[in-house]
Amino acid sequence: MHAIPLRRAVPATALAAALCLGASACTNAGNATASGAATTGGADTAAAQQTVAASAPAGAGSGCTYQTYAGGVPKLDITDGRTIVGFSQSESTSNPFRATETASITAQAKSLGVKLIQRNANADVNAQNSQIEDMIAQGAKVLIVAPENSAGLGPALAEAKARKIPVLTIDRTANGTACTDFVAFIGSNFYGQAQTAADDLGAATGGKGQVAVLSGTPGNNVSTDRTNGFNAEIAAKYPGLKVVASQTANFDETDGQTVMEQLLQSHPGITAVYAENDEMALGAIQAIKSAGKTPGKDIKIVSIDGTQQCVQDVADGQLVADIETNPRFGPLAFQSLTDFYGGTGVQPKVIIKDNHFTPANAAQALSGGLVY
Repeated sequence: MHAIPLRRAVPATALAAALCLGASACTNAGNATASGAATTGGADTAAAQQTVAASAPAGAGSGCTYQTYAGGVPKLDITDGRTIVGFSQSESTSNPFRATETASITAQAKSLGVKLIQRNANADVNAQNSQIEDMIAQGAKVLIVAPENSAGLGPALAEAKARKIPVLTIDRTANGTACTDFVAFIGSNFYGQAQTAADDLGAATGGKGQVAVLSGTPGNNVSTDRTNGFNAEIAAKYPGLKVVASQTANFDETDGQTVMEQLLQSHPGITAVYAENDEMALGAIQAIKSAGKTPGKDIKIVSIDGTQQCVQDVADGQLVADIETNPRFGPLAFQSLTDFYGGTGVQPKVIIKDNHFTPANAAQALSGGLVY
C-alpha cells in the first residue's frame, strides 16, 4: 500500500504561517483538523514543539476502532500504568530523524503515564520481525511500529493479528489493509513532498536543464511515492527539465556521493539534482565539489527531510530548498490510539504536517529551533 496524495507540502511562506501557534487547535486546508505537538525531548525547543500534526480530512468515512479492527479486539486503557505499549524503531538513532522520532514517542508516553517498551532493528527487517514478536512475548498489548520496509513485516503483523494486538504504523506503510492488518498509517504525504520538490527545482532552473534523481531504498512506499510524485510533476509542468538519470543511493550519504560521482561522469551536462532524502543530498554535494563544480550555482539541488545540516545548506545557498519530513509522531500516535480505543476512530491515513525550508525562512528556522 502506498500513501495517497491527500494534500501538498507546506507552501514556501513565512514560518509563522506554516505553524499554528499557541495551545488551541487549528484547522488546515481540506478540512483537516490539527493539534499542536507536545514536548519531544531535551533537544526540542518550545518553537519546535509547536509543529502541527494534521489528521485525514473530515468526512472520509468512519474510522477504525477497537470494535472494528480485525473483527474486534479488547478495549484497553493505555494510560493505566499496567498496559504495555511496544514501540519498534526501524533504524539506528544515530540518524537525526530516528533520534527525534524515538524521543517524541518516548516523551509523549512518559507524559501520559504509558508503560512503554522499545526495540531498535538497526535497519534489519528480520530483526524487526523477531523484536516485535519478542515484545508480544513480553506482554505488549498494542504496538507502534516504524517499518524498516513496506513488504517485510508479514510474520510480525500476522503474529500480532492472531493475538488480537493492534499495530499502528508510523513514517512508512506496511503491506496489508488498514483496520484489518494494521490500524492506520501516520506519516508525511510523500507524494506531495515530491511535487513540491519538483516545483522548487523548476523555479530554480527556469524550467530547463538535465536532472539527476537519487532515489531511496527500493521496496518501501517512501521511495516509491517520492519518485512518482516528482516524475509526474516534472512531466506535467516542466517539459524543459529532462530526467537524464535516476539511480538508487539507498537513502545513504556514502552511496549518494558514489552514485553522484558516477552520474557526473556519465552525464556531464547535469544541471540539477533531486535527492529523495538529506543523506543522499549531502553525498551529492561532496561529489559535485569534487568534480570542481559549485552546488547551488552550477548544479541546483533540492532534497527532502529537513535535517539541520541540509537546512543550513539552504541558508548558505548550496541547496535550493529542503522539504521537512516531520519525525515528531508522539502526540499524534498516542492521540490516534486514544481515538481508537475511545470509539472516535482513526482514519486509514493520518498525515502529519511538514515544514518547507527555503532561502526565505531557513535561517529563521535554524535559530528558532524548528529543525531536528
